[in-house]
Amino acid sequence: MNSLWRTSGWVLLGAALILALSLGVRHGFGLFLAPMSADFGWGRGVFAFAIALQNLIWGLAQPFAGALADRLGAAKVVIIGGILYTAGLVLMSMADSPWSLSLSAGLLIGIGLSGTSFSVILGVVGRAVPPEKRSMAMGIASAAGSFGQFAMLPGSQGLIQWLGWSAALLVLGMLVALIVPFVGLLRDKPMVVKGPDQTLGQALREACTHSGFWLLALGFFVCGFQVVFIGVHLPAYLVDQHLPATTGTTVLALVGLFNIVGTYTAGWLGGRMSKPRLLTGLYLLRGVVIILFLWAPVTQYSAYLFGIAMGLLWLSTVPLTNGTVATLFGVRNLSMLGGIVFLFHQLGAFLGGWLGGVVYDQTGNYDLVWQLSILLSVMAAALNWPVRERPVPRLQAQAA
Repeated sequence: MNSLWRTSGWVLLGAALILALSLGVRHGFGLFLAPMSADFGWGRGVFAFAIALQNLIWGLAQPFAGALADRLGAAKVVIIGGILYTAGLVLMSMADSPWSLSLSAGLLIGIGLSGTSFSVILGVVGRAVPPEKRSMAMGIASAAGSFGQFAMLPGSQGLIQWLGWSAALLVLGMLVALIVPFVGLLRDKPMVVKGPDQTLGQALREACTHSGFWLLALGFFVCGFQVVFIGVHLPAYLVDQHLPATTGTTVLALVGLFNIVGTYTAGWLGGRMSKPRLLTGLYLLRGVVIILFLWAPVTQYSAYLFGIAMGLLWLSTVPLTNGTVATLFGVRNLSMLGGIVFLFHQLGAFLGGWLGGVVYDQTGNYDLVWQLSILLSVMAAALNWPVRERPVPRLQAQAA
């Protein structure tokens, strides 16, 4: 067991570093909306569509990246993802039209993220640690992505102010390129299972006939809608409320900082309590936080409080959702099945990012999307409540 934990420690370190870079850079894209739109005379819908496309491509590619990682090991998938992510940032720095922005920020970075983010990396973590430590380990790795957000957001804002948005993207591309050497820490291998191996088709049929799988996926749709809408549009929303531009950066950094606490705590609680019930509570609390934010006068202090509260609930859904999938179906195909669930997250992310820009361009405000976010919180809570953490009969028979 000590040898296992020494190996697991290196895997967890590699996972943390990769997620910190991948998600830390990704969460700062909203900071580029205003300067790029101003330089080229775009409406907010142009940049919002590119980021929405990024999330859609990320989601569509994720099950395939996960299936390859499950069968071949994660190293090759993460390396290819890191290279494409870096190329996307470099080309984004040279983007001067809506189509070139969609190609770089949308297509290339979207595919790159599918190989360097939660589903693939948490699949590695899930296979590296004992079942009783799995939820906690996933919480620690997910929290690293939040630390990346906390560290990278002020850094990205500083780079934009110092070098301009184009050179700032080149620097971020050099940082993302570090993902490639960090792959050596993962040490992931295709898993050896007891009894006959399960084919991809069998795994898909098993999951697709399980109601809990679809309830988790539909609930995760709401998570994607909310976090991308807030991440992309909150800085501009706060400027519209006559607050300094730095307020939005600080709020998103607070989201990242307090999500370290929230994600770690969710992983710890997930090993002791029902993960679907915890998800129900998280989504309800998100709705309450949004209601209070909109009800109170918008000031710097209320915005900071919103960032703190939302940070505690931000990516706490990730270890709980992936942990439930692992409990239900095992870890052999965790990256692929987690990738399918994550596809729904990204469908929500596409809608949240794109709809925010469209509604603003049509109405001059974000009121409709805020109201929709509250209703979706209630829907997600209701979807997660009936899910039961009971392994499928195949796993029960293997354990007998």
